[in-house]
Amino acid sequence: MKLFRFFSIGIVFGIVLTKAEAISWYRIYEMFMFQSFHMYGIIAVAIATGVIGIQLIKKKKIKDYKGFPIQLIDKDRGFVRYLAGGLLFGLGWGLVGCCPGPVFILLGTGAFSIIIVLAGALLGTFLYGILKDKLPH
Repeated sequence: MKLFRFFSIGIVFGIVLTKAEAISWYRIYEMFMFQSFHMYGIIAVAIATGVIGIQLIKKKKIKDYKGFPIQLIDKDRGFVRYLAGGLLFGLGWGLVGCCPGPVFILLGTGAFSIIIVLAGALLGTFLYGILKDKLPH
């Protein structure tokens, strides 16, 4: 029953993204063609929310839902892997017209063709797990 609140928050988040048109292929197309600020504004709000959330976790020493302290581990410095990952992510986003986040929202709205995108994302994650040790990190 504890996880019900997270499920509820996910449903509300899906409704907000749908109403904000963040799952719209046309909005994503406008963003990549630099025709509209709409999606950049949503991304900026998400970044600001994340920064504020991380700072609150650090300053207030907030615990997770099981009562354990949240540990934020610094990432290793690097440039090539973030550039390669960002390019792959952006190319996939541009080709599919969908960020991985709203895949389940689109399924909930009845866009069942997005199952192909979900299968591709899962396959890519699986392949990364297999090849992770052979890739330059």
